[in-house]
Parts: sequence; structure tokens; C-alpha cells
Amino acid sequence: MLDRVLILSVFVVASCGLAYELLAGALSSYLLGDSVLQFSSIIGCYLFAMGVGSHLSKYVKDEDALSRFIDIELLVGLLGGISATFLFLVFAWLSAPFRAALYALVFVLGTLVGMEIPLVMRVLNERQNEFRELVSRVLTFDYLGALAVSLLFPLVLAPKLGLSRTGFLFGIMNAGVALWTTVIFRKEVSNPNNRIAKAAIVMGLLAGGFVMADHLTQWAEHGIFGDEIIYAKTTPYQRLIVTKWKDDMRLYINGNLQFSSRDEHRYHEALIHPLFETLPWAKNVLVLGGGDGLAVREILKHYNIEHITLVDLDPAMTTLFSTSEPLMALNLGSLKNPLVHVVNEDAGRWLEANQEIFDAIVVDFPDPSNFGLGKLYSVPMYRLLSKHLSENGYAVIQSTSPYFAPKSYWCINATLKEAGLNTWPYHAYVPSFGEWGFVIAGKRKDYTPPEKYAEPMRFLDGDATRLMFKFPADMQAVTVEPNRLNNQSLVHYFEEDWQAVIR
Repeated sequence: MLDRVLILSVFVVASCGLAYELLAGALSSYLLGDSVLQFSSIIGCYLFAMGVGSHLSKYVKDEDALSRFIDIELLVGLLGGISATFLFLVFAWLSAPFRAALYALVFVLGTLVGMEIPLVMRVLNERQNEFRELVSRVLTFDYLGALAVSLLFPLVLAPKLGLSRTGFLFGIMNAGVALWTTVIFRKEVSNPNNRIAKAAIVMGLLAGGFVMADHLTQWAEHGIFGDEIIYAKTTPYQRLIVTKWKDDMRLYINGNLQFSSRDEHRYHEALIHPLFETLPWAKNVLVLGGGDGLAVREILKHYNIEHITLVDLDPAMTTLFSTSEPLMALNLGSLKNPLVHVVNEDAGRWLEANQEIFDAIVVDFPDPSNFGLGKLYSVPMYRLLSKHLSENGYAVIQSTSPYFAPKSYWCINATLKEAGLNTWPYHAYVPSFGEWGFVIAGKRKDYTPPEKYAEPMRFLDGDATRLMFKFPADMQAVTVEPNRLNNQSLVHYFEEDWQAVIR
């Protein structure tokens, strides 16, 4: 019976150990971008620290192994439980030492977690002679615990509880292991009453943190975004934040600004109308990304449009912008328009499964800040896109900044050409972003920017459009490689470009 309690403890501590690793990786990806780099470096640091912890465990005396195991569970529970909230607060209010705090915390947690299993095995080894059976049972439950969390974290825990509450939950579980181990093995643990009291205090603190998690996270995010947060949600795909200050509403995805209501009209008019004004016959339109409905709002100004298919991965995004009254006022209820069909699916998979041909395609994805997004700007993706574009139609792609991220911008242009499309790059000034870039692409070889627009615009007219297709000396094309899936040069260019801006 007692051995089974320890084996169950292995299952729980393995679950908690992996959870803290996933929390650190997810949080750093949200805040720093480049999910592959963040998860790779976090996992490497964590595993190395576990090796250090396993080595250090040999210095614990056999007679103290159970007591030290309980102490470690309390410490892991406390540090792991507060880890996500702590890192949010550090990033919000002390952004400079964030990376140092992140890796220091990961290393300390990894070291403590690395000591857990060796100590449990030593305690169990004193109770049974068959070491082979012992190793088999301990590692089986260790791996089962890891499997359980690896499935629950992205599907249930992160989207339903959020990162902060998930951290507190697993911290409570670690402290619970310490508490029940102390109670059950009371006679074998030194100072059991003292340890029971400590476990109760830690569990109480973590339970309080669990209850207050939303307030703590909002306080942290207020430090990051400054303005009042009117909506915040962690989805299986991203962290969505909407802020408001006076008449300015802003959308952030994973901490990156997507639009400001004060000047988004410049971006979306530039994205949509230079293409659609030259396609007065276009009826069937595909929009990839653009779950805020703002691009669709502009497309619907062209009365010839009969059907718009919008494919956006995250249902939370399209639901928000089709139910929130302030946001629907901004997009004029475009996602509720009967001409619009919303599909929540991965754009690449949807294109592969669908055979429909479109007169015009709008690609409004977030910037290629990580490899998951970078694949959406790749040669295979654009070749797939080309199969859905009519012979006389055009596609338009948001393409980052030709001023701040020139290698990234011209890489997207080169990638479209590599996919067999003709391109017409252009740019527009958006105060919230600075100079921003777009590329019109098509199978046809002719494109002439419109000299006037049938409907009056807030920003665009013939003169502004003519200047958009001219690049000054400091935004001329640079020589870059196309973005292929095997190396994703675009993501590297993007990081290099924006690091240069920061410096």
C-alpha cells in the first residue's frame, strides 16, 4: 500500500515537472516570439538542470531521502506554482532582466525536479529487493504522467485555465504530494508536524494565487500594454488582448500589435483597394487570416462581390469580432454579413482539401515571427495558393515593413516569384507601424495601379496610390533567398531585421 502511494507520487511529480517546462516554453514564446527557439532552449536548459539535480541527489543520505523528497516537493510546488505569474510580472515591470529570470527559474526548477525520481527510487529500493521491477514501475508512471500533461496542456489547461492558473494548479499538486507523503509516512519523516504545517501554508498560498490569477495577470499585462485591457483570452493557438484608451482600441496577438483603431483604415485600404479596384468583375473572394473582419469590411465596399470565404485558424478570434459590439462597430459587422462564410481551420490544410477557384485572394497573416507562421509565407504555400487563383485574378499579401525589415519584405516578394507568380510590391505609411509593405501577385503579367477609386476613401486616392508603388532610395530591393520550408530563411531574416531595429 505504501509503495503504491509513492508510485502514485511519481505520476504526479512527473506531470508537474513537465507542466512547468511547458509553461516556461509557452510563456516565452508568447512574450519573445520564435517558438522553436524558445522551446528548444527551455527544454535544453531544463534537461541539463535535471541532470545536475540527479547528480546532486547522491549527496542526500539514505535515512534522509524521504524527508528531503518532501522538502523538494514543497519548494518545487512553490516555485513552479508562481512561475508563470512571476515571469509575466518580470516582463511587464522589469523587462530588461526577463531572459535572465526565465533561465534562472528554469534551471532551479529543473535541478529540483531532477532530484525527485532518484530520491523516490532510493526510498522504494529499501522496501523491495527486485531492482529491475522497481525501475520498471517508477519509469512507467514517470512517462505516463508526462504523457497525460503533454495532451492536457494544449487542449484543456492553457486554453481553459490560462498559464498562470495552470502553474498554481500544478504547484498545489506538488504540495499535495508533500502533504500526503508526510501524513502516510509520518513515522519515517523527521519533524512531521512542521512539514505538515509548511505544506498547508504553501497550498494555501497557491490556492490564493489560483483564485487571484486573473487579477495578477491583468496587472502584469497592464504594465506591458499600458492601456485598459477590455478583453484577454489564451486560446490553443495564441494570446489575444484588446486594449482601449479613449477612442483607440488595439488588438495584440502574443504581445504584438495587430492594429490600432485610429489608423487601421490606412492599412486595410492599402491592402484591399489597389487590388479590387482593378478587378471590377471579381465575385468570389478568399481571405486567409484577417479574423478581425477589417479586410472583409473593405472588400464589401465593392458591390460586385457575391461571396467571401474567410479562413482563420482561431475560432476565438472570429467569435470575438462577430459578437463584441465595439469591435463589430469597427468592422461594421462584416463577419455577420450573409455574403461571408467563416471557416476556422489551418489555411494550408484548407487549401489542400478545397478545389475552389477564386477571383481574388487576400492573405493577411501575422508577421512571420516564428516557424509556425513562416511556413505560411513559403514557396509550397504560395504554389498551393496559385492553384486557387483564377488566371486573370490577383492575390495580395501583407508583407511586413520594407523600411524596418527589408530582408523580410523582399524575401516574401522573392518567394512569390519562386512560386511562379508575377509580383508588384508596394508600401503605405501607417502611423502605428511606420512604413508597411504589401505585394500584389498574379499569374497574369499586367497590373496597373488605379488612378482613382469609385468610392471615396479616408486615405487612398490616385496620387497616394501612385506613390505607394514607388520605393525611395532607403527602401530599394535587396538580394535575399526565397523562403523554403527546409530552412525558413524568412524567419531568420525577420529576427535579424527587427533585432537591428532594437539595437
